[in-house]
Amino acid sequence: MIIWVNGAFGAGKSTPAVGLREALSGSVIADPEDVGALLRQSMAGHPRRVRDYQDYAAWRRLTTRLVAELHELAAGPVIVPMTVLNPAYAAEVFGPLSELGTPFHHVVLHAGPDQLEARIEASCEYPGEEERSEAVRSHRRRRAADYGQAAAAWLHAAASHVIDTSHLTPGQTLHTVLAHLPVIP
Repeated sequence: MIIWVNGAFGAGKSTPAVGLREALSGSVIADPEDVGALLRQSMAGHPRRVRDYQDYAAWRRLTTRLVAELHELAAGPVIVPMTVLNPAYAAEVFGPLSELGTPFHHVVLHAGPDQLEARIEASCEYPGEEERSEAVRSHRRRRAADYGQAAAAWLHAAASHVIDTSHLTPGQTLHTVLAHLPVIP
């Protein structure tokens, strides 16, 4: 089984992903941000570099391959916490993953605008490094409108499950996600 956990930047995807890994025996987490970091580092200073690594077709191909290979290697659920808001990019990644012969669940964790802003403001990605943490918060604030547009245009309709986490604790969010998944022997 592959569980893609989508949602706004800063909505709280990583915590449920870790909880899912603990709850689902034999599961692993695939982090497409690592693929993006590798591409960003490799393309640094190159004239063909792009700002958003999801714009690299290579990121979409490598992410798909990483998830598929981890699924085969782990022989258990693969959890992928990653925001993908571009419908064409989602199709490039989700399509092949859906065809692997294993259940593919695209779960969107939705937080209302006020709750999302509060979560962004409370986040501290780099404890002790306020400048770096603020850069992450700033990026998340800038992308909040992108999530709202994608949610209305296609994202919620394309998801297997949309879970409104606006008033849920992380534990309640985890239990709600688990309740939407099939029972694994």
